[in-house]
Amino acid sequence: MDKIKIINLPKFEDPRGNLSFIEEFNHIPFKIERTYWIYDVPGGQVRGGHAFKNQQEFIIALSGSFDVLVDNGKNNQTFSLNRSYYGLYLPAGLWRQMQNFSTNSLALVLSSTHYNEQDYIIDYKDFLNYRDVQNEQ
Repeated sequence: MDKIKIINLPKFEDPRGNLSFIEEFNHIPFKIERTYWIYDVPGGQVRGGHAFKNQQEFIIALSGSFDVLVDNGKNNQTFSLNRSYYGLYLPAGLWRQMQNFSTNSLALVLSSTHYNEQDYIIDYKDFLNYRDVQNEQ
């Protein structure tokens, strides 16, 4: 869990509106291969609920707020995202779940890989088995 971290992004304040940005290998430790966003999440719904074998992610709350529950198979930690000038870096091999979305929230996710269905671990028991194998190596 020590590789998970909140990363502050540059923030240029201006009376006309603030500006922030992200640069691959500078602010985040990977090349951006895919970008997607999650929005219009109905109240009480949960997104995610899976792990990736290879994909790293950087998640930002561009608008509103939500929580990201991260689980390494032994411990879990919840990160609350609610500002557009910082985000959560998630290395591969962790279970993640997004929940408690506020009205009109917008989550931006930067990914280190193109979409690959084979990279997903969608069953929690399979995730625990995967973690056990990884820890043995």
